[in-house]
Order: sequence, then C-alpha cells, then structure tokens
Amino acid sequence: MLARIQSCAVLGIDAYPVSIEVDARAGMFRFKVVGLPDTAVKESEDRVLSAVRNSGFRFPGGNTVVNLAPADMRKQGSALDLPIALGVLGASSQLNGARINEYLVAGELALDGSVRPVSGALAMAIAARSLGLRGIVLPEMNAEEAGVVQDVEVIPVADLNIAQAFFQGARDITPYRTDISRVAEEARRVVPDLKDVKGQAHVKRAMTVAAAGAHNILMIGPPGTGKTMLASRLPGILPELTFEEALETTRVYSVAPLSGQRRSLVLNRPFRSPHHTSTTIAITGGGANLPVPGEVSLAHNGVLFLDELPEFSRSALEVLRQPLEEGMVHIRRASYSITFPSRFMLVVAMNPCPCGCRTHPRKPCRCSDGEVQRYLGRISGPLLDRIDIHVDVPALRFEELHDESDSGPSSEEVRAQVQEARDRQRARFNGSHCWNAYLDSSALRRHCKLSDTALNMLEVAVLKMGLSARAHDKVLRVARTIADLERAEHIQEHHVGEAIQYRSLDKDYWSA
Repeated sequence: MLARIQSCAVLGIDAYPVSIEVDARAGMFRFKVVGLPDTAVKESEDRVLSAVRNSGFRFPGGNTVVNLAPADMRKQGSALDLPIALGVLGASSQLNGARINEYLVAGELALDGSVRPVSGALAMAIAARSLGLRGIVLPEMNAEEAGVVQDVEVIPVADLNIAQAFFQGARDITPYRTDISRVAEEARRVVPDLKDVKGQAHVKRAMTVAAAGAHNILMIGPPGTGKTMLASRLPGILPELTFEEALETTRVYSVAPLSGQRRSLVLNRPFRSPHHTSTTIAITGGGANLPVPGEVSLAHNGVLFLDELPEFSRSALEVLRQPLEEGMVHIRRASYSITFPSRFMLVVAMNPCPCGCRTHPRKPCRCSDGEVQRYLGRISGPLLDRIDIHVDVPALRFEELHDESDSGPSSEEVRAQVQEARDRQRARFNGSHCWNAYLDSSALRRHCKLSDTALNMLEVAVLKMGLSARAHDKVLRVARTIADLERAEHIQEHHVGEAIQYRSLDKDYWSA
C-alpha cells in the first residue's frame, strides 16, 4: 500500500517541501530510504523502526521503501523522522483520515516514540503557509517558535501515538498560538547603561552618530580605556526591533546549531562578539555538509563586535567586505548555493600598537616603528574604507575615574535621540528601513547637497587626507546623520566638519 505525507527540509534559512512516499509490500523484510538522504536521514531507518514498535504499532514485515521527493535534492537533518513513521503507519493501514493531506509534519523521533525538537521550525511554519496547508504538526518544544506565524495552525505533539491519534481523528489538539506580549516581557533583558562608562564623552557622541545612521565604527586606544564597555552598550541605544526585523532575525537563529539558545522570537538586537581565533567559515557561515549561518548572519539587525581587530586572520577580516556592502553573504559549495542575510552594525576595537601603549600618556611604548606599521598593516585599506567612523579612545585621568558628577546621558535618553533621527530617515525614504549608512550614489546626490563653504571644506579634507571615493561618500553619509540628530533639513558646514574628524585617524595612524 502507498502512503504520502507532506514534510519539508531546511536549506539556509528557508524550508522547501519534501513529499514522503512510503510503499509497503509483501516479501522479504527490508526497510530502505531513498531520495538522496544524508547520514542523519539514513539513520532514521533504525530510529523509525524502534519508535514504531515501542509505540505499540506493527511495523510492516515485507519490503518497505521510503522515497523523499524531489529525489535530486539532498535531504539533511532529523526532522523527517516523524513524517516517515506516519507514512509507514499509513502504508500498513494503521493510519488513515482526511487530516493527513492538510498538515505539514516535522519532528525527530526517540527510540521510545517521543518527539524531539528540530531546527528551522519557523521556516517550516512559513513554508506550510506558503503551500496553502491548514497547519503544521511538530514537536511541543518547537510550538512557541512556529506559533508566531499567522494563518497557520500549529499542532504540538509529544509522541508518535498522539500524532497518529490526531491524524486518525481520534484526538483533537488545540492549535498553539504564541503570546507575543508575554514573550516580549520574558525576553526583555537588562542592557548595560551608557551612563556607567566614565568620561569618553566624544566616544559616546560618536556612538550616538553611529547608532542614528547605522554606521560602522572603529575604536582605537590603549588597553583598559573602556572600548569593550562602550561596545557592549551599543545595543541599548539602538531602536527596538520591529516585528518584521524580529522575524528575520529569528529565522536565522532558528536554523543555527545553538543548543539551549533557541527562542520563540528574538526580540532583542543581537550582540555577537566572536573570538579572534574564529575561522573564516565561523565568520561567514557555510560548512561542508549542513550549511549554517556564521557570525555575520547571527548579528543580522544587531551588532557584530570584533575586539583586538588585528589579531583576527587576514582572510577572516577580508570576507567581511561583501556583507558590509550588500547586507547579505553568498555561500557557494560543490553541493549547494545559499544566501544568508547579514545586515549588521560593525563595531571594532584595537590597540594603537602591539604593546598597546603608543598613545598612553604615562606608559612608554616598547614597539619599533616597523612593528607598529606591521601591526596596523594587518587591517587593509578597503576594510578601513568600509568603516564610517574612526574614533580615538584615550586613557582616562585619575580625576575622571573618580569624578562623581554627571557622566552624560543615559542609554534611554540617547535611544530617544537615535529613534527620532531614524524616524526622520524613514520619512525621507518613504517608510523603508534604509538608513543613511546604506545610501547609494543617486540618493547621496539627492539628500546630501552641500553649501559652497561645506563643499570647500570637504575638498580640502579629501586632498590633505588622501580619502578614497568610498571614504568621501562615507563622510557625506555621516554628515547627513549628524544633521538628522540636530533636526536640520540641510547639511551645514559644522556637520561636515564633525564627519571629517571621524576620518582623521586614517592620517594619524595608517598614513604615518
């Protein structure tokens, strides 16, 4: 007898439909899965066999063949266990009913028949909706993640018996619907306050400008001056995620192999800080078999912080150039080609020299000029060009460390300024989420017109500092953001002056 179950498999952050066809016939016992299954899917033969028998059902005694269609695409992961088991029950006349054609099914089986969670539940629920199905049957632990998708019934099941009873019509299960307000309250985290950082008023100002326009920022200074503290407080001054942004970010985390970190909906802006020993694949994503998102995608709609920037391998840094420009990363291997979203704010920190004391007012530097240039030379010019704001983070004086007076605005106050500036950008760009950092050439000409004095100032800066065409455009974008923070319709001379200051480190360090 032939049975069909609708399921899906995940590739990248999207799910594509997989039809499970099970044919059971009399003959010598054989259980075979075909249709380009990977190792995990092939091992489902043993899991399904034990789960069916331990759940009290009869496994067909003859020749049972399971086909995963389309047969020319490799199937990966363990999410096909449950639909294969239900297909076996259908092919052996232990399951029938109209519901079987109305729902997409996914889940991993334990040997006792219980259902374990799988990766990509959000993408699977979206696939069920796009296929026009009534809903999706999946493990209980995935219900809250899939339950954020509208117009799809999410049916959570704990084991194979419950799934069989539901499709047989012997048991009704109330569809699960995620309470977004409750999830938002539980997910709300305490972000460190910008006010906790002593001094560094000019760095805080640069961070405000960066957050307002989604600009990338580089902080350079001796060890212990607060670079990491400042970077960790950047998510606290960014606007809260919109629901659309939260869905995009959750889709990435849904397929990531992050045991114990999977949530129903990512409602806080991600802050990723990979170690400097991270490989190129860890940064960009991919893998030999199952493609997984890397740090640039896990930081989507959030912040990617690279501390001790020159300590990263040259190859790991250079692969950042494409996602910084395009907001996505394309990964091509012999067996697959996928695209992960990667629109993030890049925040990098580094010392001015190998020993870190080159600009320290009290500690002597032990590095030779050659060592300093080799150290700084690990950061390529094209990568520096893609970082809009460069800011020096000096060592604090003793008086500043023990100053009990007001240390500047709080994160909440700065976030209000940033939100207002972004609202102006959204209105300027007709409601789209296109921030100043992403303006193309035509938009620059329309929205970044300069007065004669501002234009002359920019021309002198380009000639004296040797700025590239890309750096020239970065100055204009930053100036536009500074004007937005001041609620100015037009870019004025002092806006350009401040934006030029954020490029002066090119001349002070790399052009020395």
